[in-house]
Amino acid sequence: MAGRYEYKVEEIREGMIGGKMSGGKLEKVLNSHAREGWQLKAITAVEVKGRVGPGGVEGVLVTFERPLA
Repeated sequence: MAGRYEYKVEEIREGMIGGKMSGGKLEKVLNSHAREGWQLKAITAVEVKGRVGPGGVEGVLVTFERPLA
């Protein structure tokens, strides 16, 4: 039987109105999830719809994977 996994997707953005994604912020998120047994599966750049105005802000969707207990 193939291994079974669970997944978690987290949306990360620097701010509501623009701004570049900081490596430090992403690193904190990755290390925090790693301590809980999650492994990075993928990072996808997206335009995240904000609450301010019709536009969006640059962000990333970070997908994590870990084996089911």
